[in-house]
Amino acid sequence: MAELLRKDDKRTHYCGTLSAAEVGQRVCVMGWAQKQRDLGALIFIDLRDRTGIVQLAFDDATDRDIFARAFTVRAEFVLCAKGVVRRRGEGAVNPNLPTGEVEIAVDEFRVLSAAQTPPFEIVENSNVNAELRLKHRYLDLRRPDMQRNIIARSRISKVARDYYAEQGFIDIETPNLCKPTPEGARDYLVPSRVHPGKFYALPQSPQLYKQLLMVSGFDRYFQIARCFRDEDLRADRQPEFTQIDTEMSFVTEDDVMKMHEGFLKRLFHEYMGQDLTYDFPRMPYAEAMDRFGSDKPDIRFGFELTNLSEDVRNCGFKVFAGAVENGGSVRGINVKGGAKFSRKEIDSLVEFVKSYKAKGLAWLKWAETGEISSSYAKFLTAEENDAIKKTMEAEPGDLILIVADKNKVVFDSLGALRCECAKRMGILDPMDFKFLWVTEFPLLEYSEEDERFYAMHHPFTAPMDEDLQYLDSDPGRVRAKAYDIVLNGTELGGGSIRIHDSQIQAKMFEVLGLGETEAQEKFGYLLDAFKYGVPPHGGLAFGFDRLVTLLLGLEDIRDVIAFPKVQTAAELMTKSPSDPDPKALTELGIAVVAQQE
Repeated sequence: MAELLRKDDKRTHYCGTLSAAEVGQRVCVMGWAQKQRDLGALIFIDLRDRTGIVQLAFDDATDRDIFARAFTVRAEFVLCAKGVVRRRGEGAVNPNLPTGEVEIAVDEFRVLSAAQTPPFEIVENSNVNAELRLKHRYLDLRRPDMQRNIIARSRISKVARDYYAEQGFIDIETPNLCKPTPEGARDYLVPSRVHPGKFYALPQSPQLYKQLLMVSGFDRYFQIARCFRDEDLRADRQPEFTQIDTEMSFVTEDDVMKMHEGFLKRLFHEYMGQDLTYDFPRMPYAEAMDRFGSDKPDIRFGFELTNLSEDVRNCGFKVFAGAVENGGSVRGINVKGGAKFSRKEIDSLVEFVKSYKAKGLAWLKWAETGEISSSYAKFLTAEENDAIKKTMEAEPGDLILIVADKNKVVFDSLGALRCECAKRMGILDPMDFKFLWVTEFPLLEYSEEDERFYAMHHPFTAPMDEDLQYLDSDPGRVRAKAYDIVLNGTELGGGSIRIHDSQIQAKMFEVLGLGETEAQEKFGYLLDAFKYGVPPHGGLAFGFDRLVTLLLGLEDIRDVIAFPKVQTAAELMTKSPSDPDPKALTELGIAVVAQQE
């Protein structure tokens, strides 16, 4: 039977903080039993809390009732123990435990709560099925590595709050019930009981509110904001996520980038113990795509893209020549040391690029012995093969991988392929941090399916001054005052300078196919506010979950979120989403209709 906590049961120390410095002190500790070891005349219990483990000792000097209660303890019992800290006996020191020199000779002991045998052992780096862990997330969160992750998240949050407060930013909360957002991902909708038939949306970001705060005169805004997007999940996405969200007035792109670069340098100094003394490199979007096939390139390694189009434009191999003739390109990567890949591994790379819509992958393997094998060499002349090797700077030990297709397919497939090859070769160090600013993004992207332009970021991103002249004649040519901060191939955050000129904003809406009436209906409150004097402004938002994941060298953001969703956007522990109460639906005037296949 569980015992009550008494008024004089005051915890004096956390389990993991005890050391030889406390020898001779009487202490009170509380936590969960990691394990109990019954040695007959001796009983040892490893007691765990969020700081670590300390050993409780029960021997022939222990009160018999206390000894008997210790005998009943099993894993995950919640205990309160009092006693004197003493050094462990000779040969009993555990050098692998921070508290391994000491133990507590228990003289008062209470079982505050018994526990059933848990469905999995509460241990570090458990390899238990992820679904089982998430179903019992409260147990999963007891594991030391998970607790370290969540505590790290809290510490990183504090660094952010301290830094931005010191830089004059004002922490302001924005609404979570707001107007549905067009031109973005799908909203999560919330029905209004007071306004039948009408809906709020949960915010995809605080974008428009923070721009309104700039109009309001709060020239530096900051918020650690919860955001919601109804989109398909990946390892680095969740339907609800957290942003470090900012906005600044009277700034240029350079001002915003330097401010947030300062945060990252502060974070690495305080949390990682690393001093980043250099200015982060900057790279225009067009160069990033041309060299790396990605707008979020991993610059820790080479394998850069090389354009082979001129070398094969007039060759007899239709796959290559046809791609160039149809307006696409032929590009390749030189995987240095890749000749060690077996034919089976190369075949798997061929299948890999097909997931990026590439029709195939041409390859040439140049063994250290000088032997060459290739999937395409027989279709080309000796001169054409030599030209490719020269352009690719190939030498013995290299693997040349080539894609010929539309430019988007070439960039997407080779951009992903270079990272896949580096991953398979084991050359990626998660603790080697390489930052990069990607700038000058296209303002718009054209949808062939819809036959119209869409804003690449959002409709309020400012075009570059020198490209304004092309908004009417060649909208796809216009670059944006937009910037992303990239770390090791992951976009950590992004932002832009916003449009504050009403004429340019009207032109932007026109290019996007939004008439004056529709624009007023969707964004009227912002456009009305802009009539009363709006400062030049811009901002940036970091993906907080992604940032923590990368700093900890993890692969899945679920490991830094206390209660995450799974791939289907469900939470296994609470079994949400769930069927609503019919009475609640009636009050809201909502009927659930079965979907037609």
